[in-house]
Amino acid sequence: MRLGILTGGGDCPGLNAVIRAVVRTAEGMHGDSVIGYRHGWHGVTEGRSVELTGASTHAILTAGGTMLGTSRYHPSEHEGAVERALDTLARDRIATLLVIGGDGTLIEARLIAELGVRVVGIPKTIDNDVPGTDRCVGFDTALSIATEAVDRIHTTAESHNRLMVVEVMGHQTGWLAVGAGIAGGAHVILPPEEPFDIEEIAGLLRHRHQRESFSIVVVAEGAQPAAGTLEFSAAEGPMGSIVAGAIGERVRLELATRTSFETRLVVLGHIQRGGIPTAADRLLATQLGVAAVDAVHDDASSVITALSGSEVGLISLTEATAGIRRVPQSLLEVAAALGG
Repeated sequence: MRLGILTGGGDCPGLNAVIRAVVRTAEGMHGDSVIGYRHGWHGVTEGRSVELTGASTHAILTAGGTMLGTSRYHPSEHEGAVERALDTLARDRIATLLVIGGDGTLIEARLIAELGVRVVGIPKTIDNDVPGTDRCVGFDTALSIATEAVDRIHTTAESHNRLMVVEVMGHQTGWLAVGAGIAGGAHVILPPEEPFDIEEIAGLLRHRHQRESFSIVVVAEGAQPAAGTLEFSAAEGPMGSIVAGAIGERVRLELATRTSFETRLVVLGHIQRGGIPTAADRLLATQLGVAAVDAVHDDASSVITALSGSEVGLISLTEATAGIRRVPQSLLEVAAALGG
């Protein structure tokens, strides 16, 4: 059997671990061959591919990024691209296409599957926002990086009696902001799920500084002020992405003005996407990769591999692309309870 595989959307640690698991399982256990498409859906559209083997993937478990490259290209958004993608898969005699990606990449996978292509998805995104799975590949590493950054900010904030604003990724969800904020001991956490009142935050910090000389505010890049509290519209870059630092700088400026505290901004940006995957991400990536090949040989299609508790199973692509998985209210309440 010939399997295709691609990585789409933003890069993250653990992608190579997925590729390795797929190739080793497909080749070693089933005698399959695996064709990797370069730079996500763009490679499928243009027919740019490479044969993957156990030998070519044996040393990539700990490598960050993706050996195949990635992009945010979606065939459905370009005239004639879907047809070219289908032609490529037919020419390469791909029995099933394994798609490693987040919401945008998996939506494209669902559309391609609806045209008759057999597809199995594997969820990855540092935002951790794919519905139906408890964890996505890349999230644990990004969370560890963000938490370490908040840990380090503590010492310089306290040494200089500063108010530090730390902006982390998270366009529509606050999994990183809430996780790093709680684990790193931030005093205020601003996720996209809960619009904030800047004057309320300033008042909380003024009160806190009566007993402590420094504070740390963690803000997700997609955080928004509550209606009527602050005029702000996030600037968007290519592909609809939020411009890094926009909300962080506005929060820094407003808090500096409203509190008169010396205030600094740290934007973690793409640092969160880079580097060696954690052991947890390597384990998850391997589990999901093996499960994806098993799903292929169980004749499954239009599904993704998903983690539920400690077990890996399958859910439909329809469920996996039905909106965004947001931080639950119970965790938001933990974040609020520990602030100040």
